[in-house]
Amino acid sequence: MRFRGGGFQVSSLNKGPRKVEVSLKWDPSPFGSPAHDLDIIAATYTVDTPRGTPAYLVHFDSRSPDGTITLNRDSRTGQGFGYDEVMTLELDRLAPTYARVVIGVAIQQGQGRKTFGEVPHTAVRILDGDTELLGSDFSGVAGATAATLAEFRRNGSGEWEFHATVRGFDTDPAAFAGLMGGV
Repeated sequence: MRFRGGGFQVSSLNKGPRKVEVSLKWDPSPFGSPAHDLDIIAATYTVDTPRGTPAYLVHFDSRSPDGTITLNRDSRTGQGFGYDEVMTLELDRLAPTYARVVIGVAIQQGQGRKTFGEVPHTAVRILDGDTELLGSDFSGVAGATAATLAEFRRNGSGEWEFHATVRGFDTDPAAFAGLMGGV
């Protein structure tokens, strides 16, 4: 807020997304079948390199170097109640050198090709506090093995903006990580 001429002028009430939660769930595979293993992936990009190769990735068994992006829950089977994987992004703590974060989901392909349409009851949501920014069941990318969901970009004033970018890919998780920056 800035004080001007005896009154208050609000410079901006919208601070954009600050602390975001990405949650993913799916049903386990039938008994005796290879497990369905889906993974949330966050790719970060710098101001100098906003596309292409990410500065770093956050996924299973990893977190951001500064602790601002963490995978709080990881499942290799989809067994459990509620959401099987949960990632938290503290965008308000991310250094100003980062201009973009792309969120995606990839299906592990170790036991043969598996698409979103072959994994029952998939669902993903992205929340900013209590506000749902995105909800999807992957039906729009049913034939894909990986998908980008959203990107967060800093605008000219340094505030984060949310953009839905649901787009399917037919690739394995390692190759998908390199493709996320082109979205």
